[in-house]
Amino acid sequence: MKYWLMKSEPDVFSLDQLKKDKTTWWTGVRNYQARNFMMKDMQVGDEVLFYHSNATPPGVAGIARISKVAEPDKEQFDKKSEYFDPKATKEKPIWFCVQVEYVSHFKNYISLPELRDNTKLADMLVLQKGSRLSIQPVEKKHFDILTKLGGA
Repeated sequence: MKYWLMKSEPDVFSLDQLKKDKTTWWTGVRNYQARNFMMKDMQVGDEVLFYHSNATPPGVAGIARISKVAEPDKEQFDKKSEYFDPKATKEKPIWFCVQVEYVSHFKNYISLPELRDNTKLADMLVLQKGSRLSIQPVEKKHFDILTKLGGA
């Protein structure tokens, strides 16, 4: 099993919305490295820290899980979608997405300042200068610390 952090702006798609929907396809990712994580590395059962970005304050809200492996992102073919890619074809898709399922909210939301203040999390990717990827691998030790802090 692997561990991940996936970022979403709560006004676009929040953990509350995932709880309501139960599952969602993680569409609209248009970064090659993040896409490759979904295509090549994410497996059913992998655990996900659900991170609310562009929030006040940003932070980890809870846990999700990968429920289906990567499939072509349908939005790349939809001319009305902001994620449409004219270079993508059904025969040669460019963008992929995994399905994510809701697991739980943390009892204690873990804000970005709290993450930064915890010396045991200092080498987490999300805390590295210039790290802006919306999907990032997380070490098990960091996942365990955060689930404990979150009260999961």
